[in-house]
Amino acid sequence: MPLHVPPAPAPALRSIRTALGSPTAVRETRTPSLKAAQGVLSCELPLPVHVLEPVSPAGGAPRTRLTGWRFLIKEDERAIAAGETMLTPDGWAFSHFFEGPYVASTELALHQAESLSTPYQPRLLTVPGLYMCTLWLHGDIAADAESGLPAPGDLLVPLAPAPPGIAAHRPHRFADLLPVLTLRLTAAPLLQKSA
Repeated sequence: MPLHVPPAPAPALRSIRTALGSPTAVRETRTPSLKAAQGVLSCELPLPVHVLEPVSPAGGAPRTRLTGWRFLIKEDERAIAAGETMLTPDGWAFSHFFEGPYVASTELALHQAESLSTPYQPRLLTVPGLYMCTLWLHGDIAADAESGLPAPGDLLVPLAPAPPGIAAHRPHRFADLLPVLTLRLTAAPLLQKSA
């Protein structure tokens, strides 16, 4: 079943395309593959980037907040980098280009998700306290991509590198993974205090 990739806000896409066309923005970035690109570059697969806010050990409902839109930058058919936008008081603006393991891992997770029998809206969900990024497969394909919480049945696919003990590229129902994330996030400050 194909993924239902949400359309990015026009200003976000425009800011990435403008930065890609800017020799200064490309030259100043730390992305050797982007600097060395010889073919035509394209911005594809826009994904809203949400951050999972810390969950209290007493329970409490998880919260997310939108922090940007990420685009895979492709040369021919291969993703070589990613570009990200951020929301400013004036609207969407270019933030940065990057490369590394999350680029290839995102592309792989999206290909794996396309083979699922259930339709999903792809998003990214980051968990900063664990240095973790996941492909969030949201079950409501008509939902506003810039808002919402993972539903219990939504799938999270940890991208590589994943934290120790959490398998990369293995889909987890949000309801099953949330207790693991909560435990780890609440244990981390306690471990730091005892050290």
